[in-house]
Amino acid sequence: MKKIDINALIQLLGMVGIIISLIFVGLEMQQTQRIAIASAQEARMNSNRGYIRSMQESNLDAQSSFWEQKFDNDYSPQEIGYRNSMHEQWFLMENDFYQFQAGLMDMVTWKSKRRAIGQTYNRCNARDIYESRKGSFTPEFRQIIDLALTNVLAGASDYALLCAGCHVMYRNGVA
Repeated sequence: MKKIDINALIQLLGMVGIIISLIFVGLEMQQTQRIAIASAQEARMNSNRGYIRSMQESNLDAQSSFWEQKFDNDYSPQEIGYRNSMHEQWFLMENDFYQFQAGLMDMVTWKSKRRAIGQTYNRCNARDIYESRKGSFTPEFRQIIDLALTNVLAGASDYALLCAGCHVMYRNGVA
């Protein structure tokens, strides 16, 4: 049996240690970048929610003023508040989706958030707001919303979803 030189063994162990350290540093840099990007997304979301809140404080409907550019409406303060809060919810849900995609949200929490996305979408007055904004959402987020609707409509064969806000009856996936 050939005897291993102790110096060669120490050098080999040193190189292995350096390689493992570099891999660890690379993984830490990836995680730091993911967190920084998620923080930037959250900052954008908070900025947009601040904009909606400022509209609310001025008793302006963000949907009418910004998205539709209709400055004359006859919404009550309660309706304006509800519509503005739906915009805030869509910003929040989009951010939740991004946090999940970035690996910063656990699966149990995400499943709960996904149910909330479906419940919000299935409010007709929230759906109108979503429809006007969906072009600003990522295709992946839109797919989650489409899936939420499909899951609701694909229930029991006699399943009916009455959308009280717009009085549409869905039966067996057909409006």
